[in-house]
Amino acid sequence: MFRPGSPMPGSGRPTESVPAPAGTTGQPRPWEDARQPTAAERVRTLAESNASAVLTIPGTDSGGWGAGAPSARAVTADGDVLLLMPGDSPAARAAAHAQDDELTALIEISDVAPVAVPHRIRGRAWLGGWLTPLRGRERAGGLALLARTHPGAVPAGGGDPGTRAVLRLEVGEAAVDDLWGAEPVEPDAFAAAAADPLAGQEAEILQHLATAHGDALRGLCGLLGERADRVCGARGRGVPLSLDRFGLRVRFTEGGEPVFDARFDFPEPVRDVTELRRALGALFTAADGDR
Repeated sequence: MFRPGSPMPGSGRPTESVPAPAGTTGQPRPWEDARQPTAAERVRTLAESNASAVLTIPGTDSGGWGAGAPSARAVTADGDVLLLMPGDSPAARAAAHAQDDELTALIEISDVAPVAVPHRIRGRAWLGGWLTPLRGRERAGGLALLARTHPGAVPAGGGDPGTRAVLRLEVGEAAVDDLWGAEPVEPDAFAAAAADPLAGQEAEILQHLATAHGDALRGLCGLLGERADRVCGARGRGVPLSLDRFGLRVRFTEGGEPVFDARFDFPEPVRDVTELRRALGALFTAADGDR
């Protein structure tokens, strides 16, 4: 029987870990041994997600409703980030007026847990680089990509260029600060990375686990050895915080107050929802066997 789980005490900064006690077998693994997405994969996942994003350009007034927030974004095969912006937004105007001058810009993406949990912000990613508007065939190609990733955000025919601008950010630098830690990301690594295969379904899956499998999630605390006593009481609760192909992270609370996060690795990385169901089944079975 496998015994997954990497407890990380401290909800204010739930990115630390505690090594397993010396001499134990199958206990929560030390943090540095945990399987995890690379920093580039985490940035790529957020860049392709529906998480809220803000575009800022140094020296421009980015105030006003929706002025700095793209209504859709996508990542090209070359690692450029495409942004669908209002045609009259400060960003669109600045890009149009820049001509051949280099216009630097920064995208900040905020990742918020899709379930009710203390400290819901899971992390942030930043992508900085050079912004240019797409025109003609390039704009049409960009709109086609945006329509595939965000069908409801792109009007039929792409809309009037005067009302919808497609901007391209050529990434020059990137960084992430999330539940795994803070790391810089090179542009080439970002371009080569792939988003997590579960990213598109993560929110729905976490919400389903939270509403329909609360007892099973709470039962996972039994895999945490001596720390189980802190969260397995009558007021203890486990909330699914994040999910990727390598495992599930649960935030354990006691009486509504966060106690610690625990990471539960799957036996093998999963590639789709079918494999995820089997992995979660094995995880919950392991917890039942420890009761």
